[in-house]
Amino acid sequence: MITTVTELGSAPVFRKEFSLSSGDVSRATLRISSLGVHEARINGKPVGPDVLSPGWTSYEHRLRYVTHDVTALLGESNTLTVLVGNGWYRGRLGFMGGRAFYGDRLGVIAALEIDYADGSTQVIATDETWSADNSDVIADDLYHGQTIDARQRTELRTWHLRTRELDFDTSLLTPYIGPVVTRHEAIAPVSVSASPSGRTLVDFGQNLVGWVRFTVTGPAGSEIRIRHAEVLEDGELGTRPLRDAQATDRFILSGGSDFFEPTLTFHGFRYAEVSGWPADVPLSLEAVVVHSDLRRTGDFACSDELLNQLHRNVVWSTRGNFLDLPTDCPQRNERLGWTGDLAVFAPTAAYLFDTSAFLADWLADLAAEQSAADGLVPFVIPDILKYQGSPPDFPDPDSTAFWSDAAVWVPWTLWQAYGDRTILERQYPSMVAHVRRVGTLLSPSGVWDGSFQFGDWLDPDAPADNPAKAKADPGVVATAAYHRSLLLVAATATLLGNTADADEFSALASRTRDAFHAAYVSADGVVHSDCTTAYTLAIEFDLLDPSLRETAGRRLAELVAASGYRVSTGFAGTPYILDALTRTGHLDAAYRLLTERECPSWLYPVTMGATTIWERWDSMLPDGSINPGEMTSFNHYALGAVADWMHRTVGGINALAPGYARVRIAPRPGGGLTWARAGLDTPHGRIEVSWRLAGDGSVAADVTLPEGVTGVLSLPGQPDREL
Repeated sequence: MITTVTELGSAPVFRKEFSLSSGDVSRATLRISSLGVHEARINGKPVGPDVLSPGWTSYEHRLRYVTHDVTALLGESNTLTVLVGNGWYRGRLGFMGGRAFYGDRLGVIAALEIDYADGSTQVIATDETWSADNSDVIADDLYHGQTIDARQRTELRTWHLRTRELDFDTSLLTPYIGPVVTRHEAIAPVSVSASPSGRTLVDFGQNLVGWVRFTVTGPAGSEIRIRHAEVLEDGELGTRPLRDAQATDRFILSGGSDFFEPTLTFHGFRYAEVSGWPADVPLSLEAVVVHSDLRRTGDFACSDELLNQLHRNVVWSTRGNFLDLPTDCPQRNERLGWTGDLAVFAPTAAYLFDTSAFLADWLADLAAEQSAADGLVPFVIPDILKYQGSPPDFPDPDSTAFWSDAAVWVPWTLWQAYGDRTILERQYPSMVAHVRRVGTLLSPSGVWDGSFQFGDWLDPDAPADNPAKAKADPGVVATAAYHRSLLLVAATATLLGNTADADEFSALASRTRDAFHAAYVSADGVVHSDCTTAYTLAIEFDLLDPSLRETAGRRLAELVAASGYRVSTGFAGTPYILDALTRTGHLDAAYRLLTERECPSWLYPVTMGATTIWERWDSMLPDGSINPGEMTSFNHYALGAVADWMHRTVGGINALAPGYARVRIAPRPGGGLTWARAGLDTPHGRIEVSWRLAGDGSVAADVTLPEGVTGVLSLPGQPDREL
C-alpha cells in the first residue's frame, strides 16, 4: 500500500522501527517506490547510490520501483526512514506554469523482505503503522531549488504526523528497465571572484548538471543562498535564460558544523553566486555531477583541438540531459523529454554511452502515451502538455514529423547499435501505429502538408521569435521524414516475419516517394524550397533517383559554399547535411562546414568558451551578451548530432550489421586533420581505429576488431580489403 500523511510538509520523512524476527539473515531485499522522489536509509545509512528515484515516468501508466540488497545494513533493532520530495510528481513542470499534475499527495510504497538462514521470511511493508514527521527540508522543487534548515536536525522529532493508506493501483508498479540516477564526479571550483556588483561568483569551469554541496559553521539562523546559471553576462550571473526557474538553494545554519547537499532538486550550471557565507570562514564547496548511471562506450579524438572540444561538449550535454529521461535542457523551466531532440540524436548517444536500457525505458513510456492517444506520439514524453494545453501559437497537437518519428527512429537506432531485436519486438506496435496515423493525415496528393509541423526548426535564418519559419517547406520536411519511417517500419516488419505488413509499408513508401517527386522535385532535379535542408533530406532519406541524386549533391554543395560554409540548416537538416555532402562526393565541403568558426557554425560556440552544446548557434552573441530570445539554452544536445558523422567518417567506424557484428572501417581524412582515433565498446567487444597521414598524403591505419567480428577496411586511394 502507498503510505501518505494527513499533514503534509514540503518533504516528509516516513519511519518504521522493527526488530529481526529470527536468527541469521541470509538476504534482505528492499523494493521501494514513491509518489515524489525518495531517499531511503536503514539505521541512518543510504540503501543504495541512487538519487531522485523513482525518476519520472508516465505515472498514469507506469511507476517504477528500485530494488536494493540491504543485507549488510541490518542489525538486531532497525529503523527504516524514507524522505520524500516533490520531484516530478508534485513539483513544478513545464514552461507554461502549473504543478502537481499527477497528484497532490506524496507517499511511499515499500516492502523489505528478510530471508533467514532457517528458511523463514519476515516482511516489513508500508502501512498505517508507519510514523512520519517533517524533515529539515522546508521547500523543494526541481526548477526553483531546495531549502534546508539545519536547525531542525537538532530538534527532537515527535513523529506526530499520522499516516494513512492512499488509494493506488499496484498494477502500475514496474521495475526499472534502465539505470537509476546517481552521483558521479565532484568538481572543485576553478576560480572564485567578485562580480562588478560585488557578488561572490564561483566558476566550476564546466557546464554541468547536479548541485553544490559543502560543510560550514556559522551563526544559528543565518542563511546561505546559492543561485545557479550557465553563463555570465556583463560579469554577473546570467539568469534570464532560466525564465522563471529560480534555480536557487537556501541553507539555514544550526550554529554548529553543518553539511548541506540539496538532493531533491538539480540545476544546470557552470557558475554559482554565493551570498550569506560566514565572513570568517573560507569559501569551500564542490559541484556534484548527477545523471543516469550510463556506461561510457565510445570515444573520439583528432589532431584539431577545437573538434576535440566540440566532441567533449557533446559528451557533457548527453550526460546533463540523460538524467532519468532524455531531456531538451536541464536548467530552465522546461526539462522535458522532447521527442524530436532524441529522434536525431539517438545514434550519437548510442555510440557514446550504452543507452540500450535507458532508451528502452523511455520508449515504454512513449508507447504507453501513444496507445492512450490513438497512435499520436506527443511532443514530449512523458506528456505533461496534455495537462497544460499546447504551447503558445501552436494548434492542438497531432503527429509531427521528426518529433513523432522518434517512435520509429529510436528503436531502429537501438537495433543497429546493439543488435538486440527485442527492442523492435517490443516497440513494433508503436512503430506501426505511428505510420498508420500519419497515413490518415496525408493530403489527396499523398504528401504530408496539411497539419502543423515544427519543420526545419531553428533554421538560423528564421526570425528569433519564430523558429519554425524556416527556408525549407514544412511539407518537404514532413514527407521526407514519413518516407524514412515507412522504410524502417517495412524493414522491421520483414525482420520480424510480418510479411503482410512489410508489403503494405513498402508499397506505401513507394507511393510516398512518387508523391514527393510529383510535388517537390522538378525534372532537372531542383527540390522545392531550393535550400540546404531540402536537398539534404531528399538525398539522405532516399527520395531521389541516382541520376538526380548527383545533381542534388552539386546543388547542395553550391548552397553550402554560397553560405560561406556557415550552417544554414535547422533542426531537420543539420544532423544529416555532412552525410549528404559526403555521400554525393563533396567531402571537402563537409569538412569546411564542420570546421567553420564564424557564427552560425559548430565551432563558433567552442571559440566562445562553450563546454556544452548550445540550443541556438548564437545563444551567446560575439560581444558576450546572451541571445535576446526567450528560448536560449546553453546545454541542448540536438545540434551535437554531428558527432555521429565524426565517429563514422573521421573516426571511420561503421556498422555493416546490427550490433557491429560486421563493420566497415572507412576513415575519410580532410579538413587539415593529420590523425584521428576512435574506439567503441560493442556487444562483441572493443573496436579500435587510429589513422595518420603520411608525408606523401597516404593514410596509414591501425585497426583492432573483437574476435569473431569481420569487416572491410576502406582507405582513400587503396583497394578495399577484408579484415
